[in-house]
Amino acid sequence: MSMIIRDPVVDALAAEVMQKLGAKTKAEAIRLALENELKRGDDKALLADRVKEIQDRVVARMGSHAAAFDEKAYMDEMWGN
Repeated sequence: MSMIIRDPVVDALAAEVMQKLGAKTKAEAIRLALENELKRGDDKALLADRVKEIQDRVVARMGSHAAAFDEKAYMDEMWGN
């Protein structure tokens, strides 16, 4: 099945991806680009999970930070108000 790309910008992008990835056709280049984009989205989810694990370890070591600090009162005191 052939693929017709009517948008010249998309056609140029497909040609560039085809060249950079060494794809034989624009359709293969688009498939590879879409697969890579999906994988990148999965990697972001994994990154969020890794950050959450680090945050959980820090909280376990240091305890939660529930400070009742009044920034305005502190600044008023510093400035003599």
